[in-house]
Amino acid sequence: MMITKNELMALRFGVSQSSDIIRKAKRLMVNKGFVYYDNKRLGRVPVEAVEEILGLKITLPKEVV
Repeated sequence: MMITKNELMALRFGVSQSSDIIRKAKRLMVNKGFVYYDNKRLGRVPVEAVEEILGLKITLPKEVV
């Protein structure tokens, strides 16, 4: 499953914080060897990468999915 900045904002993260989380998740994915995420325009990352960064399980509400 993938997540975007807007979906993070729907989970009550701020605008800047959501952007920062996505940026860190993209960097994490590139470091793991997924060069696809080395793209400025890409704004969707795996939920698992965000969970690894935050250290908590993310459950998306049905209206966000």
